Amino acid sequence: MTGLLQAIDSPEDLRKLPRHDLHRLADEVRQCVLDNVSKTGGHLSSNLGTVELTVALHYVFNTPQDRIVWDVGHQTYPHKILTGRRGRMPTLRQLGGLSGFPRRDESDYDTFGVGHSSTSISAALGMALASRQKGEDRHAIAVIGDGAMTAGMAFEALNHAGVEDCKLLVILNDNDMSISPPVGALNRYLAQLMSGRFYAAAKEGAKQVLKAAPPLFELAKRFEEHAKGMVVPATLFEKFGFNYIGPIDGHDLDSLIPTLENIKHLEGPQFLHVVTKKGQGYKLAEADPVKYHGPGKFDPAVGIVPPATPPQTTFTQVFGQWLCDMAAQDERLVGITPAMREGSGMVEFHKRFPERYYDVGIAEQHAVTLAAGMACEGVKPVVAIYSTFLQRAYDQLIHDVALQNLPVVFALDRAGLVGADGATHAGAYDIAFIRCIPNMALACPADEGECRQLLSAAYAQNHPVAVRYPRGAGVGAAVPEDLQALPYGKAQLRRQGGSGLALLVFGPLLYPALQAAEKLDATVVNMRWVKPLDAQTLRDVAQTHARLVTVEDSCVMGGAGSAVTEALQGMAMTRELLQLGLPDVFIEHGDPVKLLSMQGLDAEGIERAVLQRWPA
Repeated sequence: MTGLLQAIDSPEDLRKLPRHDLHRLADEVRQCVLDNVSKTGGHLSSNLGTVELTVALHYVFNTPQDRIVWDVGHQTYPHKILTGRRGRMPTLRQLGGLSGFPRRDESDYDTFGVGHSSTSISAALGMALASRQKGEDRHAIAVIGDGAMTAGMAFEALNHAGVEDCKLLVILNDNDMSISPPVGALNRYLAQLMSGRFYAAAKEGAKQVLKAAPPLFELAKRFEEHAKGMVVPATLFEKFGFNYIGPIDGHDLDSLIPTLENIKHLEGPQFLHVVTKKGQGYKLAEADPVKYHGPGKFDPAVGIVPPATPPQTTFTQVFGQWLCDMAAQDERLVGITPAMREGSGMVEFHKRFPERYYDVGIAEQHAVTLAAGMACEGVKPVVAIYSTFLQRAYDQLIHDVALQNLPVVFALDRAGLVGADGATHAGAYDIAFIRCIPNMALACPADEGECRQLLSAAYAQNHPVAVRYPRGAGVGAAVPEDLQALPYGKAQLRRQGGSGLALLVFGPLLYPALQAAEKLDATVVNMRWVKPLDAQTLRDVAQTHARLVTVEDSCVMGGAGSAVTEALQGMAMTRELLQLGLPDVFIEHGDPVKLLSMQGLDAEGIERAVLQRWPA
């Protein structure tokens, strides 16, 4: 590393630079992001778009004394580079390395852990109010993407913040041009003007004078809105009680820095609207920011190229194909996603059935209740949602869907450990939190073929059913072309052993369990369903086996093993039982195969756990 960035080990070093050097520093930060992400994989487009904003924030504000909360957290690589972690960037998202998201235990500059979106305004407001209560003079800054602003929680926080007198700055990082028109020199000038203290004082004084003459007050308000050129956003956020400033070019340091410096001296909650471009500075990412959103390793000089050999079919692709096939057969089917069209495999469905596709934005609660409302009218909703994101709509899952026993199918992608994204994205808890809800059913396919067949089984039911499946590919099992469903609530005997030991497996860990069973001479049952549990098969196995082992890629506490324990107690059957699954800790980021091995959930680990419990 050469140049300015080599000497920047903290924002304090950054603030010593003359302002005219910041453009060059931003270029070096952008190159550092590109160099490292191309080697490790990670989020690229969003981080290339926040370089200048990050430089400006750390240059103007006294971080970490002033608090910055990033939302969503995958736009923080420039922030990590400038806050003493540049040398660790080659370890990004790897086991024992830097997290791909802000983490409080990683750096004092990471003021709040952000893996999910739309939490920043609430958290920053909490920090601002705490500072006020403690008599501390510091700013709290929430940097929120325009996509994250679609969540209700963001507006709940805005509604509260507008009535509080505290040092809160909300920065809307609008990187999709979804709200504002193109910006230019006039907007830059107006933003600096409207962030100045003279303007703020004159505005407040004019309000007091003109309120005595309502017609003139209304005329002045309309003129102000017209001058801002942002009638809808300005009016919206100022109705919440914020002083709205912008839009300004988020890549123009000569606009960002003086505007932020002016805002520092204003009283009350401030709202700054900046417009950035995903992939800024790297032409390939600018042209296709979705493709470069979260790439694996690639050559920056060439860009992302298709692999020489076609990759294995993923569970997500199996779901996407099933969704299209079932929609072609049943015109009642609709697909709903909370802003995860690509991640959930719905691109082809959107193309083929656009009138039956609903992307509700980052609004998981709304997605679930929308599905409930549709189901009330005889439509058949399929909600494609990551396991970890369904947690955000738990109340709606219970009250709006399950309590009314509505036939909604939940396709839970990213179940189990997800690897490099870490604990915030792991689907470790769905079995535990779903199986306790009346009327809900839950299926756990072991491979790609079962995934398609269990989705069909779920769709055929007249009550809510969730089907959980992992990220990536499975064992390469054949996927049937028809829509034949597997039997509802029925398990499958996969191996008959002679040792008096039975492995009851839920989901993709069936295959390492089968490997372990060969050495243990154990019976293996592919349980397929957590709820309803196949009680008859469980009874039959328990009657002929003295020792039982449950295996699942989810939390042990309250999970599938607990369901087996409860069922055996209900049958008044006492058996020695070992429950294998994820422990009561948050699992860090890293290679998923390695992580499963570390939890003892590979073939060797299963065999080792059994022999430790029941030595030969």
